[in-house]
Amino acid sequence: MANLGILSNTLKVLEKYNFNFQKKFGQNFLIDTHILEGIIKGAGITEDDCVLEIGPGIGTMTQYLCEAARFVIAVEIDKNLIPILSDTLSEYDNKIVLNEDVLKVNINELCDKYNEGRPIKVVANLPYYITTPIIMGLFESHVPLESITVMVQKEVAERMQVGPGTKDYGALSLAVQFYSKPEVIMNVSAGCFIPRPNVDSAVIKLTAHTKNPVSVRNEAFMFNIIRAAFNQRRKTLANALANGGINVTREDVYEALSEMSLSATVRGEALTLEQFARLSDLLCRS
Repeated sequence: MANLGILSNTLKVLEKYNFNFQKKFGQNFLIDTHILEGIIKGAGITEDDCVLEIGPGIGTMTQYLCEAARFVIAVEIDKNLIPILSDTLSEYDNKIVLNEDVLKVNINELCDKYNEGRPIKVVANLPYYITTPIIMGLFESHVPLESITVMVQKEVAERMQVGPGTKDYGALSLAVQFYSKPEVIMNVSAGCFIPRPNVDSAVIKLTAHTKNPVSVRNEAFMFNIIRAAFNQRRKTLANALANGGINVTREDVYEALSEMSLSATVRGEALTLEQFARLSDLLCRS
């Protein structure tokens, strides 16, 4: 099968199947072989790896993954792409294509079935509107992960890396840094896609920590606190948490902040991951 990283080959496939891009799925297909090669190299894909690809599209990156990995699990939500993938990936017997919503798939079961429960590598060109739910879903469901290498909106990649006190710092920054080490592999211009998106992208690799950088008594509760803090980021932390539906009072928060030697008027954007973990432990009643 012809390399789909070349524009003329992609256009032939789209014409053959009379494919129409679905805006609701955020479909933008890569048409740059150098970027595709860079993703495979940056993700560190080897012949020992089982790779989960989210949103294979017409199979552009899937072809590269099948060449490099032991096995590829491709999860595609758009049923119109399934016959195309059967065609473009027909040469490869080291793959399975699932017509599913990745947010509803039991990835732990897939890991058990296709990789004996060992850590997998995730590679994806993610639709911008669903980047955060997918990444958070992978981390919070404790899928055995070695790394996640994803193409995301450039601003989102920057958000994943920043620290306290910046306008881009938020729940996503804290979650990514709690579970992994983020590293931007490359920036990708809008011209590398068909159709051309309105923004530039970046490929970021999230290497899963073997041990989380902070210890916390109740991880889920800590992230409830973090989300509440940034849902109302203009409010003081005490007000945001008291109104955040997490069953804590302003007095509880004031007491915890005092014990941490923090101002009663501090906002969530000023706290480090370590401080959120400490605050969570002080407020956690379970």
